[in-house]
Amino acid sequence: MIAKLTGILDATGLDWAVIDVGGVGYRVSCSSRTLSRLGAPGAAVSVAVEMSVREDRIQLYGFADPAEREWFRLLNTVQGVGAKVALSILSVLEPDRLALAIAAQDKTALAAADGVGPRLANRLVSELKDKVGSLGPASPALAGAAAVTLPEGSGATADAVSALVNLGYRRVEAFTAVSAAARRLGEGAAVGDLIRQGLKELGS
Repeated sequence: MIAKLTGILDATGLDWAVIDVGGVGYRVSCSSRTLSRLGAPGAAVSVAVEMSVREDRIQLYGFADPAEREWFRLLNTVQGVGAKVALSILSVLEPDRLALAIAAQDKTALAAADGVGPRLANRLVSELKDKVGSLGPASPALAGAAAVTLPEGSGATADAVSALVNLGYRRVEAFTAVSAAARRLGEGAAVGDLIRQGLKELGS
């Protein structure tokens, strides 16, 4: 099982890279985020690898860091998400932002990825919202927001988020602000207080 490749970047394409390791070129499929971090051909690189073995071929997937690989694995547990769609999602949302988008139930952010429609975005949120904490976002600030469970359809936190979204803020921004407000104000805070404190957070 190949878990990591360290060598020289030989060539890159739209969604792949060839890494020369001791004279052997390994082709790995990558997200655009990972490709942008590899640099130009000739650079020394190291990528975390996920290896898929099928009857007809062996496929390698390369990642800029282990966190991206863990999200790739988790995304692939969702029905309708294959390797191509998982890489597409990771191309538009880095791991910490992906964790926050799922915690915030931001289906619009997920649907920005090629191959993700409204139905699949809804499935991603539904199936992964309880698993976000097992991976955790890279940023401690985002960790606090991702730890907040957003109720389905009702509740002060959800109502405050909806109010800020209606004011024109993006759902992830609104969720992050209201999460911070909820931590400051404590359990049982009223919707109005959460909105006011959320606006302060957004303005800071």
